[in-house]
Amino acid sequence: MKLCTPKQMQNNDRRAIDDLGIPGLELMENAGSSVVEAILEQYGDPSGKAVTIVCGKGNNGGDGFVAARKLYEHNAIIELYLIGEREGVKGDARTNLIRAEEMGLSIHELKSANDFDIKDSTSLIVDAIFGTGFSGDIGEPYAGIIRKINEHPAFVVAVDAPSGLDGSTGEVSDPTVMADITVTFGLPKYGQAVYPGKKYCGYLMTADIGFPEEVIEEAEIELFHIMEDEAAELLPHRSPDMHKGDFGKLFVLAGSTGMTGAAAMTAEAGLRSGTGLVILGCPSGLNDILETKLTEAITKPLPEVRKRRCFALRGLGEVREMVKWADAIAVGPGIGTYHETRDLIFRLLTKLDKPAVFDADALNILAKNMDILRDHSAPLVISPHPGEMSRLTGKSIEQIESNRIDIALEFAAEFNLVCILKGAPSVIAAPSGQAWINSTGNDGMATAGSGDVLTGLIGGFLAQGLMDIDAAVLGCYLHGYAGDLAAEMLGPRGMIAGDILEMVPEALARLEEG
Repeated sequence: MKLCTPKQMQNNDRRAIDDLGIPGLELMENAGSSVVEAILEQYGDPSGKAVTIVCGKGNNGGDGFVAARKLYEHNAIIELYLIGEREGVKGDARTNLIRAEEMGLSIHELKSANDFDIKDSTSLIVDAIFGTGFSGDIGEPYAGIIRKINEHPAFVVAVDAPSGLDGSTGEVSDPTVMADITVTFGLPKYGQAVYPGKKYCGYLMTADIGFPEEVIEEAEIELFHIMEDEAAELLPHRSPDMHKGDFGKLFVLAGSTGMTGAAAMTAEAGLRSGTGLVILGCPSGLNDILETKLTEAITKPLPEVRKRRCFALRGLGEVREMVKWADAIAVGPGIGTYHETRDLIFRLLTKLDKPAVFDADALNILAKNMDILRDHSAPLVISPHPGEMSRLTGKSIEQIESNRIDIALEFAAEFNLVCILKGAPSVIAAPSGQAWINSTGNDGMATAGSGDVLTGLIGGFLAQGLMDIDAAVLGCYLHGYAGDLAAEMLGPRGMIAGDILEMVPEALARLEEG
């Protein structure tokens, strides 16, 4: 799904009204109605329940007036507030204010936070104060009103965006409404997909309020939010009469002393993605350990540096033979950065003719000679965390974290590859200038080995024939989805990477069902 800025959404709104003749009043009616539909789905029947609705003077408040009418029709007990005076409400919002009053709803004007009193019996609060166009700091009486909303135990629904959230950046004011669900209109906004804003949105729902499909399709938006149905469409085709060779062959180059777990999890994740055959190339001295760890993956002992148990340069010929066998390769988890291993990786990449994913130590090695990275010709996916991205770009982690999308896009374009900048959330950047923000994942995934599982999943999807960007997008979504399922079962605090790996089949099954 496209992910827009508030300004882009305003342009869509203007085009629908001015160019296509759709009445703004109709869009507002649909917006307020969609909020009530979301309440019925996520909160339940409001009949007989005390509901507090707080409206601003703009169009977001107009949406709130519509929602108030609709909830009143569902027999909710409505307390309707306007921050400011009636005379300040204009246009379509004023029309809906009048309609609400004509239905018998009383509108309480708030000039001070002291005038705002949420009854103890209130079980639902609707925030229709600012919407997605907000930026800057919150002053009074808004700040005091929002604090009272956040202090109350009622279920909170934000109309289009939690008030105080900057939809362009994801930054939040002090205070910002902490919503249980947010019903946004037309398209999700960038600030709702990234932290800290994402945390304040709760469960984000996107409502179709009647924008013509052409308005959304023709909008010049190059940023996307990965949704479940879109991820499901990327799943590689499977047929009952196919055999293991038809499901792809993945070669994994991973492991060194102390890092057999990274190698094992990468190989197993490749298999769990649906790949038919996986061969793990490992230093020969570690082969017995990895044969014990792995049952389904084949191990291939390769020449090692004596006593160090890491890959030796003399193994390059055998590695290249394995690349010829494979449909795709995954390189890097736990390989270390010893100079012979480094030279092996450099020479492998310059002659590589198969789709590949490079991660972990492979990226730390490439950071020492970025010209090598410019020479690759095969499809390549890299998946650095901010520390690895800092080594690759020379930028500080703070610079990277403050401008994640642009930095990932610049790197992808400069080196003609797909760059997954891992984080909360991960950004997937293509050299074409398009970028995706992942919508799955949780803090329990911030654990050793989680990235190795992701590398194996992406490698597996490459081996099954997906394009580099599709393998990256699907791999990130599935990885986060499996992590979310693990967190539901175990809680995020005690999760380990193996828990994510174990939930991959369940996540795949749910995607296929969808």
